[in-house]
Amino acid sequence: MILAAFRQALAQTGDPVFRRVIWLGLALALALLFAMYALMLMVIQIFTPDSLTIPIAGEVRGLGTLLSFGSLIFMLVLSVFLMVPVASAFTGLFLDDVADAVEARHYPHLALAPRASLWVTLTDSARYFALLVTLNLLGILVFAFSGGLGIVGLWLLNGFLLAREYFTMIALRRLPPTEAHEMRRRYRLRIWAAGVLMAIPLSVPLLNLFVPVLGAATFTHLYHRLKALPVRR
Repeated sequence: MILAAFRQALAQTGDPVFRRVIWLGLALALALLFAMYALMLMVIQIFTPDSLTIPIAGEVRGLGTLLSFGSLIFMLVLSVFLMVPVASAFTGLFLDDVADAVEARHYPHLALAPRASLWVTLTDSARYFALLVTLNLLGILVFAFSGGLGIVGLWLLNGFLLAREYFTMIALRRLPPTEAHEMRRRYRLRIWAAGVLMAIPLSVPLLNLFVPVLGAATFTHLYHRLKALPVRR
C-alpha cells in the first residue's frame, strides 16, 4: 500500500499542474535549507570566537562564508540532518497545495478541502519543528561518534514524527480532529513505516530537496487508501 501510494505520487510528476507544485516546493525546500544553514552559522558565530574552521567550509567568518562555494557544499552535506526540520516546516507552508493537486487528479469526485488558517498550520508545524531541529543537531554528534550507525535510530525517530505530522495535517483537511487522530492511531504502524521511508531519502543530499513534495503527495494517497478500508469493530 505504501509503495503503491509512492508510485502514484511519482507518476504524477509529468502532470503540468503537479510539476509546477514540484518546482515551487523545490524552491521552498532550498530556501528553507539555506535559512537553516544560515541560522546554524549565526549560532556558531555568537557562541564561538571571531572565526572558526569547520570541515569543507573552512573558516566561518561573516556573510562571505555563507555564500562561499565550500560552505555551500558543506550545507548540502549537513542537509542529511537539516532537511528533516525543513520537511516539517514545509507542511505549514505548502502541504495543502500538494494535496489539492493530488486530489484534483486522482480524486476529482471530492469537493475542494477547506484550508486552515495560515496561523493554525504554522502553529501546528512549530510544535514538531523545534523538536526535530534539536534531535537532528544532536544527531550530528551521535552520527560522528557512532560510526554512522546512529542514523538508523534517527530514521526511526524522524520517520515517526514526520509521519505523525504529515498524516495528521492531511487527515484534518477531511476529518474532525477526533476522527483524524483515531484514524492515525488505528493505522499507526503503516503510517510510521511510510514516515521512515520518507526519512531515509531525506538523508541523501540533493535528492532530499524533492522529498517534502513527494512525501506530501504519498501521504495524501495513503490517507485516501486507508480511509477506504473497512473499519474492524
